[in-house]
Amino acid sequence: MLRSMSSPTGKVTHLKAPKRDADTDNRAIEATVRDIIGAVRTRGDAAVREYGNAFDKVDVAAFEVADEERAEAVRNLDPQTRQDTEFAIERVRAFAQAQLGTILPLEIEALPGLNLGHRVIPIKTVGAYVPGGRYPLLSAPIMTIVPAKVAGCEEVIACLPPTAHPAMIAGCHLSGADRIFRIGGAQAIAAMAYGTETVPAVDKIVGPGNAFVNEAKRQVFGPVGIDQLAGPSEIFVLADETGDPEMIAVDLLAQAEHDIRTRVGLITTSRELAEATLAQVERQLQNLSTANVAGPAWRDYGEIAVCADKEAMTAYSDFIAAEHLQVHTRDPHATAKKLRNYGSLFIGPLSSVVYSDKCCGTNHTLPTMGAGRYTGGLWVGSYVKVCTHQWLDERGVAAVAPPACRQSESEGLEGHRRAAAFRLGREQLLKNGPV
Repeated sequence: MLRSMSSPTGKVTHLKAPKRDADTDNRAIEATVRDIIGAVRTRGDAAVREYGNAFDKVDVAAFEVADEERAEAVRNLDPQTRQDTEFAIERVRAFAQAQLGTILPLEIEALPGLNLGHRVIPIKTVGAYVPGGRYPLLSAPIMTIVPAKVAGCEEVIACLPPTAHPAMIAGCHLSGADRIFRIGGAQAIAAMAYGTETVPAVDKIVGPGNAFVNEAKRQVFGPVGIDQLAGPSEIFVLADETGDPEMIAVDLLAQAEHDIRTRVGLITTSRELAEATLAQVERQLQNLSTANVAGPAWRDYGEIAVCADKEAMTAYSDFIAAEHLQVHTRDPHATAKKLRNYGSLFIGPLSSVVYSDKCCGTNHTLPTMGAGRYTGGLWVGSYVKVCTHQWLDERGVAAVAPPACRQSESEGLEGHRRAAAFRLGREQLLKNGPV
C-alpha cells in the first residue's frame, strides 16, 4: 500500500503489485512493546530475564559476556571467517575515518567582536543492538560498533539475543565493543534506554532489529537518542531496456532472503525487461536454498513497476525512497545524479547491495519505509554532536545588543530586553566611567 502523498502513479503501471504493507503489519505489536518497556523500566534485570525466558526460551546465567568468553569466541572463529571479518572491519573503519575528516570544528568572527563556532563532540555512551536473525550476520556488529569507536565514543555497549551464534560475540569483540550483553528484543532496547542493575543506560541506541526492536526504539526515543526507525529490508532496481533480467532477479532474491517481509522491486521503462525479470525470479526460486524465506517475501511484498518514460521512472523511485537502490541504465552515473531519495545508491550493474551489506565500507544500516526522503543511513556523524558556541567582546555587544533590545521589546519580552541592555549599559559604563 502506497503512502498517501503525491506520487507519479498516472504514468506507472504494475506488472506485479505488493499484496501487503509491512508498516501496517507492525501495528499490532505496539501494546506488547509498551508493556515490555514498562516492566523493564520498573523491575530491571528481573523483567529482562522473564522476557528472555518467554521469547528466546533461554535462561541466561549472566547477562554480560565475560572477557574469557569473548576470547574463546574469537579463538573458535574459523580462520577464514576471522580474516574476512577483519577485512570488513578495516574497510568500514577506513571509510568512517575519511567521513569523520569532513566534519570539522568551526570558529569565525561573524562581526568585529562577535565570535561564533561549533565543536564536534563524540556521544559518550552508545548502545548497539546486534540482531541474531535467521543467520549469523557477522557484518551487523561491524556496521554499528566500528563507526562509534572511530568517532571517539567512550563506551560502546552491545546487546545481542542469547540465541545468537557464538561468532556474533566474536564479531562484537573484534569490532571494539566495550561490553557485550546476551539480551535481545524489545527488552534489550528498554534496558539500554533506562538502565538496569546490570546494563548501563546509554545516550543513543543504534542498530536494526525485528519489528519489536523497531517499535521499542520508537517508544524510548526522547530520553535516549536513536539512529532511525528501520523496518524490513528493501531493495529496488532502477533499469531501462539495457538491464539484465537474470542479474536483477539474482539481486532481488539475494535481499529477499533476509526476511519474509523484505520489500523488493524493479522500476523500469521496459515492459519486456519487466516480464523477463518476473520469469527469472520465479525460475530462480525453484533452486534457491532460502526460497522458504525469499519466496513469501516476493509473493507478498514484491513489486514490478513499468513507467511511461525516464522521468516517471525517476519520480517513482524518489517516491518509493528505497533503502537500497541499484541503477542499471545505459548511463548509470547520469541517472544517479537525477535521484534524490534513497538510503544508499549502487551505481552500475557491477555494484551489488551484497558488497555494502558485508564488507566494502559503506554502512548497511539504512532508512526504510520512505525515510530516505529526509535522512541518510548510519554513519560516523551519527555518533557525534555538533554543538555551537559564541563569545563576544565590547564591539560584538555594541553590534548585537541594540537590535536584540528592539526585538525583545517588540515581542513584549521585558526580561530579554533587560538582559541585552544590561550588557550594553555595563560596557558603556566601563568605557566612559560614571555619568
